[in-house]
Amino acid sequence: MNADEQKKAAAIRALDFVKPGMKLGLGTGSTAEHFVRALGEKVKQGLDIVGVPTSERTGKLAESLGIPLSNLDDMPHLDVTVDGADELDLELRLIKGGGGALLREKIVATASDRMIVIADASKVVKTLGAFALPVEVVPFGAAVTARKIAEVAGALGCTGRMSRRADEYGEPFFTDNGNFIYDCDFGVIPDADALAPALNRVPGVVDNGLFVGIATLAIVGTPSGTDIIEKK
Repeated sequence: MNADEQKKAAAIRALDFVKPGMKLGLGTGSTAEHFVRALGEKVKQGLDIVGVPTSERTGKLAESLGIPLSNLDDMPHLDVTVDGADELDLELRLIKGGGGALLREKIVATASDRMIVIADASKVVKTLGAFALPVEVVPFGAAVTARKIAEVAGALGCTGRMSRRADEYGEPFFTDNGNFIYDCDFGVIPDADALAPALNRVPGVVDNGLFVGIATLAIVGTPSGTDIIEKK
């Protein structure tokens, strides 16, 4: 199976963890979209669930498929969130935010009893960092915030190019929350457990794409099928 087929295989297997009556967090990104489409087919067949999307894009897709939707104000406790990852290690630490929805993804995931990650085999790494870490930053004083991010990261052994994300027209990319994203190309993150809270203490940082201690299980598509990684 190629990478997209692996994503789809992982997404379909995630349906095994969905039970009638569940309240589900619906992730963002290409792998999560495979899950949402597969879930839509189950809903058409009569599966009774309610979803909370992690982005405007996912919400529009789910709505088009007839999936009943709610929000965290009306439904603050969820059973399961199913979402993709840009990188994950064998301890189920993740980098997320390549699609720009890291903040909402993290809010929804932590409102859930469990987070299930779905990914293709290329996303599994020994050490996080090859994928540039997204950090969501408020626009006010963003350049100052970016310099402080570099200082804090450097003290923890993370150095490399940082760039403010641009959209397809070369203009600043804005998240669904109206914030900037700085992509931090560290190459290697020696201590993700320490870096995640350190970045969030920088004034101006809204959150970062390190998901530590949140995911409980990963379904990884492989050339021959799917594998499970469980939290130890």
